[in-house]
Amino acid sequence: MKATQTYTLPLSAQWNLGSWGSLRNSRKQAEVGVLQTKAARQATQTAIIAGVANLYFTLQMLDEQLSTTRSTISLWKKNVEAMEAMHEAAMVTIAAVSQTKANYYELQASVPQLENSIRTAENALSILLMENPHSIERNKFNANAFPAKLSAGIPMQLLSYRPDVKLAELNLADKFYGVNIARSSFYPNLTLSGTAGWTNSAGSAVINPAKFIASAIGSLVQPIFANGKLRANLKISKLEAETAEIDFRNTLLTAGQEVSNALSTYQTATLQQQQREKEVSVLEKAVTETQELFQYSTSTTYLETLTAQQSLLNAQLSLINDKYSKIQAAIDLYKALGGGRD
Repeated sequence: MKATQTYTLPLSAQWNLGSWGSLRNSRKQAEVGVLQTKAARQATQTAIIAGVANLYFTLQMLDEQLSTTRSTISLWKKNVEAMEAMHEAAMVTIAAVSQTKANYYELQASVPQLENSIRTAENALSILLMENPHSIERNKFNANAFPAKLSAGIPMQLLSYRPDVKLAELNLADKFYGVNIARSSFYPNLTLSGTAGWTNSAGSAVINPAKFIASAIGSLVQPIFANGKLRANLKISKLEAETAEIDFRNTLLTAGQEVSNALSTYQTATLQQQQREKEVSVLEKAVTETQELFQYSTSTTYLETLTAQQSLLNAQLSLINDKYSKIQAAIDLYKALGGGRD
């Protein structure tokens, strides 16, 4: 008769009842930590992109101001020459000549300041790009490339892309899992084994686990409750979770306010630009008309043509600022909506 051998492989699986919730929630907390790191990186990325855009358009705006100022200086140089000739002909007073020269020198004095502002912005942009200070190539200033209108209604869900909102949300999740970990600390340290059933921490088998759990809770938890450690930890965790929830709500409300402000500022700047363009157009006609009246009639003085030119210059510089405000509002809206993301 052929011999038969039987082999039995001892299999054992163990679960620590007190660690089930703790391990799961600890893993969730670790996952939240990874997402928080990603959100922080997104915040840095958005800040860099917005900073580069702001400096780049600042350079374009300064270029436009410098170009407008230089064109006006050339015009006022001719005005000074004309006023001096008219003074020699006894057509204007020396005071009028002096006032024209003062305006001319004031315009000339603004050029070095604009040039210095351009160099400062170029250096700041170079540093932000982690490069040595150098001249920045750029296109001509054109705020009309931006849309005339932006959507007034933005879903609240879009705010979830903001890094600060995401961080507040993840912090709330972290505190939530912290509460669960604190709750899991109340369970006794019992192990369920696949080979021996219920065992205690010494490895001895437990025939009646329900009775043992009752006695374990009575013997283990009671002295801990006397010190209040577990209850205190759970209470602290709950308070931290409540604080995180309040912080999340406040962050969300602040984000919504920033988006609303950026939209309002953009629309305001757009309307200002449209009205300022009309003003510039009217003043350009006024300059042409006063020059023609002065040349072909005696109803207009040369000082009136100078006043019209000064008003036109102020309107042109204001228009440049309005365009820049519109672009800045668009950059602020980009940041308010969470900016760049993977």
